[in-house]
Formats: sequence, structure tokens, C-alpha cells
Amino acid sequence: MTEGAYEQEGMHYEGIIIRPPSEANSILLQVTVGCSHNRCTFCGTYKVKRFRIKEDDIIHHDILFASRYMQRQNRVFLMDGDPLIIPQKRLIWIMDEINEHLPWVRRVGIYANAKSIKRKSLDDLSQLKERKLGIVYLGVESGDDKVLKDVRKGTSSRTLIEMGRRVKEAGIKLSVTVLLGIAGRDGSLRHARLTGELLSEMDPDYVGALTVMLIPGTPLYSDWKEGRFELPTQDELLLELREMIAHTDLSRGLFFSNHASNYLPIKARLPEGKQEALALIDAALRGDVPLRPEWMRAL
Repeated sequence: MTEGAYEQEGMHYEGIIIRPPSEANSILLQVTVGCSHNRCTFCGTYKVKRFRIKEDDIIHHDILFASRYMQRQNRVFLMDGDPLIIPQKRLIWIMDEINEHLPWVRRVGIYANAKSIKRKSLDDLSQLKERKLGIVYLGVESGDDKVLKDVRKGTSSRTLIEMGRRVKEAGIKLSVTVLLGIAGRDGSLRHARLTGELLSEMDPDYVGALTVMLIPGTPLYSDWKEGRFELPTQDELLLELREMIAHTDLSRGLFFSNHASNYLPIKARLPEGKQEALALIDAALRGDVPLRPEWMRAL
């Protein structure tokens, strides 16, 4: 296929495309398809995609398309699930292509998991930082090793902490997600406490708390339908969020729960905003603050 044909077709996206809320105005560059892990029991995003790295000529032509039609966007976000898994030499080539053809771009963001970070040395990450990799989005989900095993995360809390700290040591911003409700009713507060302790030790720049949504076709949904998993109630989810924040001590980070899946939006800078966030949750538990109605909640 000729270069002109690629450009006329626009960007080459395959399947469902997701990105963090903070990347809403970024150039979305799909360099991998699917997720290299793709075993988490709660996630249905990539189930119909077999993981692969996209062909160099398609990546090149998508960058050229962006250079022509996306000059007002000064950030790039690399997709799908964990593009950091791409071998270093090839990922360096992608970053160099972005910097050559999109010189106005100030920051590149990327999804990662513990496995993909582990494959990158500190020097590897520093090389990517030099090429404008400015933020890594890491799905932590829980600091409870039992929960991580139950949801087939494929890693441990200790490894997550070490990998998150490696990203930060390279001078790259770290944004992590955690999942409210993922431990069920019985493990709710333990999950919250251990997750807060993990976040305190990892010390990310941003924490995004989402509430687990039961997606048909996933193992977690089957567990719920068959009575093996019980989702916490609204109040129990608020108590879980409260326990998590109470045990989270960041040197200077933002804690968000403003995702559409959550009942109570919170944006708090820790440590100074912790008490205000806890007071807001207490007010919601008393019924003094309205919660997001069920029909407005979504992934």
C-alpha cells in the first residue's frame, strides 16, 4: 500500500479504543493491539483482540497523518493495553518518529503493567524520558496480594511498588489506578487499607480510584452471577474509599475518584487535602451530599 493511500484512510484503529480521561485531547496512536497480559478477571476490554505490535509502516503512516491533521494537539498517547512491552529498540524508533514528525508535541503518555516495566531497565526508561515520555499509567487495582491473585493480575504488591518507583526514579510521572469493590464485601476494608499502604510506599504523582463494574462475559461477572462474588453496597464502597484515603500518605500527589464509575467524585491533593476528603465522605455517608445516580454510572 502506498504512503498516500495510508494517509487518505486516516488513523488505523482496531477494536475498542480506551484512554485515560486526562488524555482526552491527545493524539491517540495505536502501536499495539490488545493487552499482553489479558487475564484480569474484571476486564473485558481486550478479550476479542489477540495481542500484537502493529506493523512499522502503519505506525509511521499514522504519525505522518497526525503531522498533517493534528497540529493543534501537543500530547500523544500510545495504546493499546501496555505498549511499554514493545522491545526497547523498536519503542525508541517510535519515539524518534514522533519527535521527528510531531516536533510540537510536549509529552508522550503510555499504558504499562508491572511486567512491561520490569523489562525496562532504569537506563531504558531514562532513554524514553529523553524522548518526551512524560507519564506512565499503571493499573495497580489493589495492594492486597490475595486480591491480586484472585483477579489474576499476574504480579504482587511488592513488585508493583518496585516497578512504580522505577518509573519515578527515571523522572517520569506516574499515574496509577485502583479499584473500589474488587475485593468483594468480605475483603473490602482489608483491600482498602493495604492499597493505601501500597500507594504510600510507591508515592505516585496521581491516583485514580475507579469502582469495579461487572461486565458480562468476564470471569468476575460469572462469579457474581453464581454467588461467588458479592459487590459492596454504596455505603460500603464509601467506607472502602474512606479507609483507602485514610491510609494513603503521598509526598505530593493528587487522589481522584471522579471517574464515571464512582458514586462520589473526589479530587484531593495529599497530604494537605486528606482531612477535607475524609470529611466529604463522612457527609455523604450521613446523606448530606448527593451521590451519582446509578443511571449515570459507566465505564
